[in-house]
Amino acid sequence: MSRRSAGFVNTWAEAQRQRQRQFEAEQRRRREEDRRARAHQRHAAQEYRQYRQAEAARRTAELDAEVEALQGLLGAGCAAAPFAAAALLRSVEVPPFDAGRLAWPVRMPDPNQYQAQGGWTAGRRAQAQAEAQARYQRDWHAAQAAEAQRQQQLAAAQREHARGAEDRQAEVRRHNTAVTEATDAVRRGEPESVVEYFSAALYASTSWPEGFPRQVSAGFDPAARQLVLNWELPAYEVVPEARAVRYVPSQDQDKETARPVTQRRALYREVLAQSVLLVLHQLFAADEYGILDSVALNGFVDAPDPATGRRGEIFLATALARRADFTALHLTRVDPVSCLTDALRGQLSPRPDQLTAVRPDRQPQDVGNRVVTHGGADGEPDLYAMDPLAFEELVADLFRAMGMEAVTTQRSNDGGVDVDALDPTPIRGGKIVVQVKRYRNTVPPTAVRDLYGTVQDRGANKGVLVTTSGFGPGSHTFVRGKPLELIAGGELVDLLHRHGLRGRLGDGGRSAPAGPAPAAPGSSSNASSGSSSGDASGDASGDHNVLGMRWSGRVALDVCALVCRGSRVLSEDHFVFFNNERTPDGSVRAVDATAPDRAALRVAFDALPAEADRLVLVAAVDPETDPHADLSGFTDACIRLLDPALAELGRLDVSDGRAGETALVLGSFRHRPSGDWDFVLGGKGYPGGLEQLLGDFGIEVE
Repeated sequence: MSRRSAGFVNTWAEAQRQRQRQFEAEQRRRREEDRRARAHQRHAAQEYRQYRQAEAARRTAELDAEVEALQGLLGAGCAAAPFAAAALLRSVEVPPFDAGRLAWPVRMPDPNQYQAQGGWTAGRRAQAQAEAQARYQRDWHAAQAAEAQRQQQLAAAQREHARGAEDRQAEVRRHNTAVTEATDAVRRGEPESVVEYFSAALYASTSWPEGFPRQVSAGFDPAARQLVLNWELPAYEVVPEARAVRYVPSQDQDKETARPVTQRRALYREVLAQSVLLVLHQLFAADEYGILDSVALNGFVDAPDPATGRRGEIFLATALARRADFTALHLTRVDPVSCLTDALRGQLSPRPDQLTAVRPDRQPQDVGNRVVTHGGADGEPDLYAMDPLAFEELVADLFRAMGMEAVTTQRSNDGGVDVDALDPTPIRGGKIVVQVKRYRNTVPPTAVRDLYGTVQDRGANKGVLVTTSGFGPGSHTFVRGKPLELIAGGELVDLLHRHGLRGRLGDGGRSAPAGPAPAAPGSSSNASSGSSSGDASGDASGDHNVLGMRWSGRVALDVCALVCRGSRVLSEDHFVFFNNERTPDGSVRAVDATAPDRAALRVAFDALPAEADRLVLVAAVDPETDPHADLSGFTDACIRLLDPALAELGRLDVSDGRAGETALVLGSFRHRPSGDWDFVLGGKGYPGGLEQLLGDFGIEVE
């Protein structure tokens, strides 16, 4: 009995020990897994922390590089090659003719391949031979026809290539001739050509960092051989507010260390001084004809005035540099601020971050001849003179304003496409390729045909060719039935204005209308007065014009006039409307319209105040006649230019109205140095009516 008990106990104890060993092994396995998990977590946390620290270090390095680029702005600019007129000349690059599949003749059928098939009897064999010969003759004639067609297509393709090459060569010749004529005008010291040339030198510079503005207005004084210009400077935000970035693990976020205000202000003043010196350097370096004896440069920022809150030009730096003095400077060794204020005796704002202004000694409008503006000054950039890249970006902005996605392409390998657009509209939308031609002459048909080839190669839904000039009959004939659209200069300006963008074509704002030139308002007339307005001071001799306004639709409008200097009306008395029917001097007054006109103004352009440089015409819905109307019914509108006897001299088309807007700038007559008054198309609309419109011209309506 005791032996059996001992055996059972031993077996039971062994089983318990086995279970204990298994339990301990499981515990060890779990402890090892926990240890590995904790080690993995520590490693992952360490990797995450290292990643965040590396990102913070990268952002700090970017800030340091930004500051280093700002500090080295002048040195990098001086090291760049100067602008030269020869760089504007183009060479003719005509690709060799590629016949493609047309280069291979059609293979003629081999008679040995057309043997009789079958035929156990003599009659059947003869029939099979006749059938084989018929097949051969049929295939031979088909091959001959295909070969003749290939040769015709090959000859047509060769002629097309030759025409394209000739058009390209002609275009390059026209361009180079225009460059030569322009440089000859610069050599002669013609003010407008001089200003255009040096503006091009500034725009062609690659020394300015991304985001720096490029806006300039300039005039040339040929007597003093002095270029006077206003150049836009970068805003205070160009200097990074943060000095460094560090990662805080306990909060799992990045913390920025602010740059001290005094350090940031000092760096900003240095950037402004470098910008002024770099502009002067680029101008004198580009003067390969020795035109400039001196340059008067005023640097400004486009910002709200701290005193008035109105946005405008605030001058932060100014300098007058004479060629002999400036070229003697070693710009790569100077302290920019000391060089500007001491060596050149210029002015630099002590607190540019607070927009503390300096006073320029001379501005472009003081020169006495025409002031040329580029880059958005006065809100109406000249599309002809705009930087090519800026013009492409403006076209992309237009497509975006029309509700599409649009991006400009890279300058190389763009396949002839300047803007890629995507119209998200169902059914009629899709991919659009856009080519931009900043031409003054008619776009050749080859450019339209090239666009069609690009549309097919890209698999696009549509191609659009936008130009500042126009298209000939051949181009319009070619696009019929094809997914192509042509936008000429006048239509482009209208589209820009309709979508809140700005642009004009030279001095006239849009392509000149057919018929008499609109510059006639500045000329006198020998006809007797036939207007119904009675006498008027300033034009008793009948030397005036009547501006008749006509439009379609039933909308009732008040047509008004503002006598302005720039974008500001001279005074409230120089706003002619239904409650003020004439200016104090009587040079502008409202008169009764005669059919087919629906409103009329009489203007004695020669009698306008000497300080006035533009006459702005506006139209607004009459809220008393129809309080719920808008300008959607204002269509097919034009201004008729009439002599004192009401004989029509010409017509000026104006933009149609838009739904939701109740006031519209029709356009403005602008006084040119030659004495003429040229018409510039308007198009800006206002949903707030006449009150909102007048606010833009400095009149507060109570």
